[in-house]
Amino acid sequence: MSKRLSDAPGVRSRRGFLRTAASGAVGFPLLIRSETFGKNAPSNRITMGIIGCGNQSEHDLKQWFAMDDVQVVSVCDVNRGSHGYRSPQQFLGREPVRDLVNQAYAQRAASGTFKGCGMVADFRELLARRDIDTVAIITPDHWHAIQTIQAAAAGKDIYCQKPLGLTVQDGQEMIRAVRKHNRVLQTGSQWRSTPSLRRFYDLVRGGAVGTPRKAVTYVARNNFTGPGPGWQPMPVPQGFDYDMWLGPAPDAPYHKDRCFYRFRFISAYSGGQTTNFGHHAIGVAMWALGLDEIGPETVWDMGAEWPPAGDLFDTATKVHFGCRYPGGFELECVSSPKSFGVRVEGDKGWIETNGFKIQSSSPDLVWNPTNVRAEAEFFNHYRNFIDCVKSRGTPVESVVIGHRISTICHIGNIAMKLSRKIRWDAQAEQFVGDDEANAMLRSRHRAPWSFSV
Repeated sequence: MSKRLSDAPGVRSRRGFLRTAASGAVGFPLLIRSETFGKNAPSNRITMGIIGCGNQSEHDLKQWFAMDDVQVVSVCDVNRGSHGYRSPQQFLGREPVRDLVNQAYAQRAASGTFKGCGMVADFRELLARRDIDTVAIITPDHWHAIQTIQAAAAGKDIYCQKPLGLTVQDGQEMIRAVRKHNRVLQTGSQWRSTPSLRRFYDLVRGGAVGTPRKAVTYVARNNFTGPGPGWQPMPVPQGFDYDMWLGPAPDAPYHKDRCFYRFRFISAYSGGQTTNFGHHAIGVAMWALGLDEIGPETVWDMGAEWPPAGDLFDTATKVHFGCRYPGGFELECVSSPKSFGVRVEGDKGWIETNGFKIQSSSPDLVWNPTNVRAEAEFFNHYRNFIDCVKSRGTPVESVVIGHRISTICHIGNIAMKLSRKIRWDAQAEQFVGDDEANAMLRSRHRAPWSFSV
């Protein structure tokens, strides 16, 4: 950081947190008794802290709760608790999610009660805990890089939701931190680990469509609209640390549609549906086609559409861009009524998946046994992360793979914003001869936040 943590108003320094933790004065909760987890004694369990208690945390926590060798010991969020997430019924934030954790473990405790999950508003306090092995980062995209870098420096392994950062530079810095501190990072994009998509992978790799010529990836249309031009600031709700929510992003007036789930449609915090569903679909296409190690040579706008000028929301309302790879292979990303989809076209026909079923230009392409190589083993994405934490292995969607997928999303957004074709140097991770586009590969951080620890 550009200043000591103690320089931030009302926040203790990380060093201070560590001193307090060592003295036992923070009041960390006791670990769950061994009988609660059966054979998995405390010494054999992976402890976890949750950073970000919003919409996605509900889904992720169910996965961690199902594992007897994982214990969530603390949660963190800048919001104490409120409605207003993806659906009006959701009541989320650090207090309700803390209660959710306690209730889940109480069902497994002999006494039927449990109150051992900690709760903090500042993620640095959670990272200072020496009894936490891993963290799940489930915050808005603009926080992913700084929180990952600080978690790696604190010796934590990381499950970070996609995309890996707000910019290409974010992903580069995350890779450096993970390598420097020898950490395990799994990107939270589970589609490569689903059985139907692993069959899709086998078919493409087995030559079902012959030589692939093109892939089309489908992303969901925006599921919320902004308040429109002329929107007015609102008072910050009680119990919500809005300045901390903004963090490294530019200072901006509060509006209820700026935060929680709807952050996704504001470019200061996210890349819209391009980096949301686009990361899933593009990631599957890259995996099935062997493009993880190969970047495109050009990227161009194909008719993206945008909110009206002056709206709070400013990410594409219609995503549409293309990439061309060495040898002429093309990848297209387009908004669709489908929330997810990948279509691969080749000289023998096409196959397409929506994540659950597979369709093709001919039944023989899907059902011919010679087209299935059965190379792709099924993984539980969350389980794979925990197993790699224990073995120190490389997870299914490592920090490098997550960054490469995110990079396609980021440069696609840049091409759409500039409404032109741009040459891309995949090895240097720079646009060729385009200073305007290269400036968009990084973002400035609001003080005191930076990549430095």
